[in-house]
Amino acid sequence: MPEILYPVIPETITVHLGAPGSNAKNVTVPFTDYIKNVASSEIYPTWPENALRANIYAIISYALNRVYTEYYRSRGYDFDITNTTQYDQAFVENREIFENIGYIVDEIFNDYIVRQGSIEPLFAAFCNGTTSTCEGLSQWGTVSLAESGRTPFSILQNYYGNDIGIVNDAPVGFTEESYPGVPLRVGDSGNNVQIIQTELNRIARNYPAIPRIEEVNGIFGLDTEAAVRKFQEIFNLTVNGEVDKATWYRIKQYYNGVKSLSDLVSEGITIAEATVPFQNQVSEGDSGIPVTTIQYYLSIIAYFNSALEPVPRSAYYGSETVAAVERFQEFYGLPVTGIVDDDTWNTISRIYTETVASLPQGYQGTNAKLYPGFFLTEGMRSENVRDLQTYLSLISQNIPEVPSVSVTGYFGEQTENAVREFQRLFSLPVSGAVGPATWSAIANQYDFFNNQ
Repeated sequence: MPEILYPVIPETITVHLGAPGSNAKNVTVPFTDYIKNVASSEIYPTWPENALRANIYAIISYALNRVYTEYYRSRGYDFDITNTTQYDQAFVENREIFENIGYIVDEIFNDYIVRQGSIEPLFAAFCNGTTSTCEGLSQWGTVSLAESGRTPFSILQNYYGNDIGIVNDAPVGFTEESYPGVPLRVGDSGNNVQIIQTELNRIARNYPAIPRIEEVNGIFGLDTEAAVRKFQEIFNLTVNGEVDKATWYRIKQYYNGVKSLSDLVSEGITIAEATVPFQNQVSEGDSGIPVTTIQYYLSIIAYFNSALEPVPRSAYYGSETVAAVERFQEFYGLPVTGIVDDDTWNTISRIYTETVASLPQGYQGTNAKLYPGFFLTEGMRSENVRDLQTYLSLISQNIPEVPSVSVTGYFGEQTENAVREFQRLFSLPVSGAVGPATWSAIANQYDFFNNQ
């Protein structure tokens, strides 16, 4: 089931107590404490309440924009925001918090400004309006507007335009760096791959030498590798076609730049752009391809590790799957929740890949081999492709709707068409790429016909 990656209010925020490149220390504080501190440093508690609220909305949105876009982290820094007004907003460590400002922040700390049609927190630039002026909000100007009877939202519209909105009661959660922790490469799949594909395609509009990725589907094929290589070449990174941490954050930096996400006037991120194909976690009651994949991996791992629970491949996440996941989590030292989150999935995927790699040649006898641990897509050439073609060839002899394929080891158009037709016949997502669910279904059909 697709999921929209809406911003999350961070539990904490890390502040650099100086200019970005300075040798100042970092402090990590609760997000609400940060907003109270900045508001108590930037504005006066004696101002009308509507002026205070308008300013606090701007302060919240500004900070969230820095966190959401990873503005500083994408530039190699280990903090979210600075305390220098030349770059960000004022923060004074251990300062006194004004009581009325604290009450307002507690009420609205998880509300923020957006531009209609976009999901990212608005880069709500502001200045004091006396010694400095800017295109954004004038802090002292909000006072006269509030005194004339304007509401907080009307005050914000006065400075940021009539096309803004307020997101109320956004979820609060732990936020961490967006880099998935391991390099992405050909054969990988998932939300992080789709994020990279989306960002590279947008960057390519400004840097047309980067080849466009035709299918933004979360599958890291050769076209994605080509786009990554050209990006790395243009921006003086190691050219290997893999998205390591340096490449991930350089892509994010230039994506934010070409879309002007950290400017008052921004191209914005639409809901469509923020929609990813897979849920961030899979749990009891879920069904579909993600569940099928989890059950396939766990069943293979458990077959070779008797300490783990076997799991039926039902495509439904029931109590037996919960028990198998919990046993896996316990065995590998993960929090025992019965829910497959990113950490659990990464561990399952790693253990599966290691298990398959350790198996001796010919262990499968006359049956189909296990899924190799990565997607097979058009343009690939390998023994795994040759195996796939062998399986499809036998299937096509027994199921005429599946086109016949030549066993060449090269994944060309003929093989992709056969995969697509197989997927259509067996009610799988029709992508032409072979992931664990498609491989498992092809392998089952091959074994059935091969053993008749």
